[in-house]
Amino acid sequence: MKLPQLIRNDSGLEPFASVITERMNIARQKEAELLKNGSLIDFASGHLWFGLHKANQGWVIRDWAPNATRIYMVGDFNDWQETEDYRLRALGNGDWELILEEDKLRHGQLYAFSVYWIGGNGKRIPAWCKRVVQDDHTKLFSAQVWDHEKDFEWQHPDYIRADEAPLVYESHIGMAGEEERVHTYNEFREHVLPRIKAAGYNTVQLMAIPEHPYYGSFGYHVSSFFAPSSRFGTPEELKQLIDEAHGMGLSVIIDLVHSHAVKNEEEGLGKYDGTRFQFFHDGPRGEHPAWDSFCFNYGKDEVLHFLLSNIRYWLEDFKFDGFRFDGVTSMLYFDHGLGKAFTQYADYFDGGVDQEAVSYFYLANKLIHELKPKALSIAEEVSGMPGLATPIDMGGYGFDYRMAMGVPDFWIKLIKEVPDEHWDMGQLFYELTAKRLDEKVVSYAESHDQALVGDKTLIFRLMDKEMYFSMRKDQPNLIVDRGMALHKMMRLATVTTAGGAYLNFMGNEFGHPEWIDFPREGNGWSYKHARRQWNLADNPDLRYHWLGDFDREMMQWVRQSCLLETPEVVWHFDNKEDQILSYSRGEFLMVFNFNPTRSFTDYGIPLEPSKYRILFHTDAGCFGGQDRVDKQMTYYTRPAGSLGSQHYLNLYLPARTGLVLKKQAFKRVR
Repeated sequence: MKLPQLIRNDSGLEPFASVITERMNIARQKEAELLKNGSLIDFASGHLWFGLHKANQGWVIRDWAPNATRIYMVGDFNDWQETEDYRLRALGNGDWELILEEDKLRHGQLYAFSVYWIGGNGKRIPAWCKRVVQDDHTKLFSAQVWDHEKDFEWQHPDYIRADEAPLVYESHIGMAGEEERVHTYNEFREHVLPRIKAAGYNTVQLMAIPEHPYYGSFGYHVSSFFAPSSRFGTPEELKQLIDEAHGMGLSVIIDLVHSHAVKNEEEGLGKYDGTRFQFFHDGPRGEHPAWDSFCFNYGKDEVLHFLLSNIRYWLEDFKFDGFRFDGVTSMLYFDHGLGKAFTQYADYFDGGVDQEAVSYFYLANKLIHELKPKALSIAEEVSGMPGLATPIDMGGYGFDYRMAMGVPDFWIKLIKEVPDEHWDMGQLFYELTAKRLDEKVVSYAESHDQALVGDKTLIFRLMDKEMYFSMRKDQPNLIVDRGMALHKMMRLATVTTAGGAYLNFMGNEFGHPEWIDFPREGNGWSYKHARRQWNLADNPDLRYHWLGDFDREMMQWVRQSCLLETPEVVWHFDNKEDQILSYSRGEFLMVFNFNPTRSFTDYGIPLEPSKYRILFHTDAGCFGGQDRVDKQMTYYTRPAGSLGSQHYLNLYLPARTGLVLKKQAFKRVR
């Protein structure tokens, strides 16, 4: 039997060939069971049947609630009373339907289901509804009839994501403005999209889009999976945001939370038809012990129907360009990977992996790429499961990328635990480039995770209280100088070693101060830390704009040079004592001096005979540095002895400086 390419690429996986092959065979069997005579796209069409729709000069609403005995539609139209003319009829197989004349519902009316089951009843927001709103006074959620007279007119309906490395700008709509409040889709479109475009990024990642009852959950406790959050605006305003982003050449992806769901019953899927096991596992397996949420049962065909339809809905109705799948590690393992150290291949191939989740990933990624071949599928996964970001036809799970979650953890550990003068350059290069050869990763120095309350952004770890008092240009401060130098160097090292893609959380590029903290009881329901202070980067008297200017120069170079499309990062030299590191990627050479105190003159980097020009460096005065490097020079390698001996590129390397050089045309003397 021919082994999958995944195994042929890594001999260490050969002892587990039978397990890997069996997992994929089971996923294919599940696909065959679901599809029978149809396609995967046809199967993922539940949103076209379930939920509220206009039909034949009237309305139809359908739902799946197998344990229900009666369902009434209640709302503004019948004073929230259960009436026979708004009672759904059972269709069989747990499906319910109500057909109404056109005058029975109006755009903007609020509604819900009153669901009965043996031994109880409760109000429920329909699982498939596409619009949910919260009452400003009671704080209760209701579904809303949403029927515009004409469909949204896309200006860029045929946009296709460019075939280039994703440079991702991770964003949150509500906290994207400066005021202490929830901001909107329109404000993001008008004020933030132009910043992202100017900064050189090509992909916008939107967090917290599906409706979630608790704003402070950062969108990770989803209640209504088909409803874009109304706290930011209308569905049409979200579509306009995406459409204008496409017009700028920006792709837009969404955080997809299929790993768990909020426990709420009235506004979520918890005990939707009176049972926990309708959508979720019953018993301990159905509850996430760390997240206080319910875990989906990926073994049920109806749940797969719901989740796969959700994927198709976001891709087609809103024209998103892909997904970042949240909590993939939690889905993969029965123990959610909590407290487990994955130190050997056997840890991935024991009985702890949930095969039903594996099958779901196979189906989800196959569906995504059938619908949109250029769409992005990114896994937030910390265990390092082999094959996760390997194509399905090679024996993998089909994600395009996985998040390089070890990189930000490494930077934080380095800053917290190791004095500057002891940073090990060999270890640094290893940590930045450690990944499976058959997988691409999204590398990042920090994301929203590192900025949440209880943690610290990199800039805050580097500068602490000096950020409050010493960021003016006319206030010399050694702590701030160190922080700015390392902030630029860490980002330059991360992006130039990135495994195919790069990510930044909004505002972190210019060193946004402090932390992220959503309004909650513990902070007096304050929005002070749930916003972005763009004025800091715009103020010419403060140093923040220097960090933003450097990031812009760096990202535009990365994109224009197609740096990340060159997969191989070639190590050239590192010196632990001097703290010098050098490596190349394509025609570009990166040289770092992380030494906090020592600058080096004519430092030799061993290379083949060649010549270089400096493109840019972290010490430039326009980026807040000391301008100690001459960019105008052309640098030639020199032989240590005869022409045939080892050549060295001799450079002036100021302390705490990173350089990017470009190889020039060179005629070798024989």
